[in-house]
Amino acid sequence: MSAWKELTTLEEWQQVLDRSAEKPVVILKHSTTCPVSASAMEEYEEYLAGEPNQDVDYYMVKVIESRPVSNQIAEDLGIKHASPQILYFKNKESIWNTSHWSVTAKHMTAVLD
Repeated sequence: MSAWKELTTLEEWQQVLDRSAEKPVVILKHSTTCPVSASAMEEYEEYLAGEPNQDVDYYMVKVIESRPVSNQIAEDLGIKHASPQILYFKNKESIWNTSHWSVTAKHMTAVLD
């Protein structure tokens, strides 16, 4: 079983955004048609298979299949959309984000641990 949960609705996103006041959140924006995004997904799962920060909730959103959610995330956090992209936020405010080939397990470990 994956250590992340998929966000597919605006209601789920709103709940995650609201809960970020209590616990930080990481979301991977993933494109199911992009090889760079496939690599980012592998890196995300590699990080989570190790010893991920347990004080963070982890999610994934498919940017094509769940475009309204992806767009709302960009708007609510004030972060220009990219894919793949990893977003780390707390209290409804961005702490860190990166995209494309910078989405690596090593980079996540450096920021999250």
